[in-house]
Amino acid sequence: MSLRVKREVARGEPFVIEIDGEPIQAYPGETVAAILIVNRIALARTVAAHPITRGYYCGMGVCWECAVRINGRSVVRACMEPAVKGLQVETCLDVGDL
Repeated sequence: MSLRVKREVARGEPFVIEIDGEPIQAYPGETVAAILIVNRIALARTVAAHPITRGYYCGMGVCWECAVRINGRSVVRACMEPAVKGLQVETCLDVGDL
């Protein structure tokens, strides 16, 4: 079951981004966090000081809980990053990965 709204929504042409080495379909206007959520990738990173997983919280760039690595750039907020064709996203689930 898809989490995307499908009826009465005008979308652009889909494109592919890579998340942890896997090709994932995305649409123009989606953020990286939205794509992670739609694909049921609920965890974004772990913290070295506390070996617990972190996920999405505020969805507006304040809390930094959705920090991922994008195209080699560390500490990028997934909720603020627009998806573009060819993007390479790494969730940082290994402790201290960021």
